[in-house]
Amino acid sequence: MVDLTGKKILMVLAPKDFRDEEFLKPKQVFENSGAEVKVDLDLAEVKVEDYEAIVFVGGPGSSVYFYDQGVLNLAKEVVAQDKVIAAICIAPSILADAGLLEDKKATAFSSEESNLKSKGATYVNEGVVVDGKIVTAQGPQVAKEFGEKIVEVLTI
Repeated sequence: MVDLTGKKILMVLAPKDFRDEEFLKPKQVFENSGAEVKVDLDLAEVKVEDYEAIVFVGGPGSSVYFYDQGVLNLAKEVVAQDKVIAAICIAPSILADAGLLEDKKATAFSSEESNLKSKGATYVNEGVVVDGKIVTAQGPQVAKEFGEKIVEVLTI
């Protein structure tokens, strides 16, 4: 079993209308690996260096972040610091809108395929896709696998 004791993972939830499974299943995987999961934070106060990974949880509510410059800058900072960044369901559009998926393989809920492609991503129609330290997933049916892939990437 993987041991992530002492590592912190930030899960970013929309204020409302996030998918429970996309939050709870990966969270359980992370905690079972010994990681500390943070959720109740003001994103403006997040210090990327405090976390090993930042995970954007999907659901219709996460669209509030698509044009949120603070959130897009946060996502860019994660990549700039060579940390793991992950998103599930429609949330990979946050990564695309931040310019992080250009020339990267990624997936998302089908409604976001054209946005990912328009921002330079190579869209892959698979449940979970890993490209370097970027992990994307299609939706609640792969939420547990999404969490497991993030843990895997964190141990490379």
